[in-house]
Amino acid sequence: MKKIALGSEGIMASQLGLGCMGMSEFYGATNDAESIEVLHRAIELGISFWDTADIYGPFKNEELLHKALVGKRDLVTLATKFGILRDPKDPSVRGFSGKPAYVQSACEASLKRLGVEVIDLYYLHRVDPDTPIEETVGAMGELVKQGKVRGIGLSEVSAETLKKAHAIFPISAVQSEYSLWTRDPEDAVLETCKSLGIGFVAYSPLGRGFLTGQLKKFDDFAPDDFRRFNPRFQGENFAKNLELVVKIEEMAANKNCTASQLALAWVMAQGDNIFPIPGTKRIQYLEENFGALRVSLSTEELKKIDEIFPKNAASGTRYASNMMGRLNA
Repeated sequence: MKKIALGSEGIMASQLGLGCMGMSEFYGATNDAESIEVLHRAIELGISFWDTADIYGPFKNEELLHKALVGKRDLVTLATKFGILRDPKDPSVRGFSGKPAYVQSACEASLKRLGVEVIDLYYLHRVDPDTPIEETVGAMGELVKQGKVRGIGLSEVSAETLKKAHAIFPISAVQSEYSLWTRDPEDAVLETCKSLGIGFVAYSPLGRGFLTGQLKKFDDFAPDDFRRFNPRFQGENFAKNLELVVKIEEMAANKNCTASQLALAWVMAQGDNIFPIPGTKRIQYLEENFGALRVSLSTEELKKIDEIFPKNAASGTRYASNMMGRLNA
């Protein structure tokens, strides 16, 4: 697994990363012991760019990574996020803070939970509409100067916000949802990242598991799986999106790879500065995702994929309306 510079601040990350959120919440039952096995296998494969956030759990995911990192910290490029507030007594309650004082306290809390002295990449998870981005990023830059963070990033921001932020302190990475069925970053963010020398981290590059071809019906989801409340997985949207995935499965079969591997290879083919971070709780799927690195796509194959799954082909919004309103689009 090759490592690539993530931005211009000297952070190196494996081209294929690992999203850790589902190990602690949102996608049904969790098992910490099994998740730690997955994390350690990831290191063996060279999938050493791990992504978490303080709200996953909340807090449980960072604590899980603490256990997995014992004796292995130097082998991992560690990213976490702050900025979304959750009430531990009622995790459905959400708020936002990018206030400078909160930036400092949130970072110190994450360092403690993770059991590390420095975070490689520290993201603002969502922009606080009540705090100028310049103030938040200025405070994040102070963390770098203090040696608590190696580089800073932003999640789900517009190109305009990114430019404002980068003018205050160098942004190492932008993280946004990006996959065959979510191509919003192509409107301006990808080009802005490329022009400014910023890495782009693609979360949910497998469409929250839908692009794997493993999900065939709504009842496949556990009662506490958040996808039950996601518009793309409901009613007619599910059926229409499944038709698209079947076509990707057919193309993958002709290429002797899986639909997952084809979808990940497509993401990586969109630019040298793009780092997909598919999440999984199973070693089987981790190893399957690793196999995407062996899948190369010709110009003709990329054109065919665009014909099968053109931009805006997915049916339904990628979040429920209340969450869509929280994006800095």
